[in-house]
Amino acid sequence: MQTEQPIKSSQSFFQFLYKYGTIVTVFLLIIIFTILEPRFIQADNLISILRSISIVTIIAIGITISLTVNGFDLSVGSTASLANAVVMSMFVWFAQDTFIAIISALLVALLVGLFNTFMIVKLKVPDMLLTLATMFIIQGVALTYTKGATISQNMVMPDGSFASGEVPQLFQKIGQVPWIILIMVIIVFLVHIFLNYTKHGRYMYMIGGNEEAARLSGIAVNKYKLFAYLLSASFAAIGGILLASRVMRAEINAGSPYLMEAVAAAFIGFAVLGKGKPNAFGTFVGAVLIGILANGLVMLSVPYYAMDIVKGTVLAFALALTYYKQKN
Repeated sequence: MQTEQPIKSSQSFFQFLYKYGTIVTVFLLIIIFTILEPRFIQADNLISILRSISIVTIIAIGITISLTVNGFDLSVGSTASLANAVVMSMFVWFAQDTFIAIISALLVALLVGLFNTFMIVKLKVPDMLLTLATMFIIQGVALTYTKGATISQNMVMPDGSFASGEVPQLFQKIGQVPWIILIMVIIVFLVHIFLNYTKHGRYMYMIGGNEEAARLSGIAVNKYKLFAYLLSASFAAIGGILLASRVMRAEINAGSPYLMEAVAAAFIGFAVLGKGKPNAFGTFVGAVLIGILANGLVMLSVPYYAMDIVKGTVLAFALALTYYKQKN
């Protein structure tokens, strides 16, 4: 009996750590960074953190949706880059309005989603390998489309003239506070409701848990996989569009740096509140954790080249915690 008590205590502690560890870590980091740098807790800095994680969170939500059907979309960073380039080119090169520019970027992203689904569902290519290949393909397409140049207002065109198109004021606003934060919050809320409180969300979780059982239950597995990859590509495109609005230009492979952070946020989310599965709220908490770490380390003057070490360590810890729990 005496040996069973420590075992039960350690199991209870691990259960608590698994369920609340991420949220506790967020609050501990806030306390630590505030002690080391009092400016950290100021409202302007907290708003800056939320703004900085908005694009990461939205792209990570796309990854989260692909994970619900036991998929994994690694092409989201490149899709964001392509959408970023397309939306800016619509303004600068072709003088289109906001609606046309945004729709064009979303349609291009949907083509990426359709390609991924066709290769994964019809040709049975493993999702991780396929979307890794797609990542390089889309990077190449984006570079070819922009000819390796940064797209911005008054840029020099290949014929030596200056681009005459301008970015509308309406588009400029969506990448600013509070709109970019509101868009993030709305997307997280809607996806959370969809996954947890609709039959379609439950079907997607069933597919992710046991695809064959879901198919035998009459669920249209292929259609839901198509839906998941289309949503993943769409949210990546929204991230790229917001990035264009925020920085007012489209740089080469602008969305690629967001991939690792988005993957980390999605996998950290597995452990939030002990869900043990991809979920929108957990992904948001994961993005907040990463944002707090990045912001706090910058304020403490930690060299930028050490940031990836911290982010990679956080991702490794999240993966270890998630998969250890799944096996126990």
